[in-house]
Amino acid sequence: MSRKLVRPRQGRMLAGVCAGLAQRFGMSAGMVRLLFLLSLLLPGTQVIVYLILWVLMPNEDRYLASNRH
Repeated sequence: MSRKLVRPRQGRMLAGVCAGLAQRFGMSAGMVRLLFLLSLLLPGTQVIVYLILWVLMPNEDRYLASNRH
């Protein structure tokens, strides 16, 4: 399991949130995307959480650049 929670450059479909969560928790990106889509059938704030994660999760490039110094 990766310790960093970042939006990767590779494997993105929209913003990379699902791909980043999949890497962090050792799951396939397709499974996380499927779970997210299924969760949209339930009432809740899934889209708002996705948007918040999009803003809060650093892009992989930014994360790597900040760790070099």
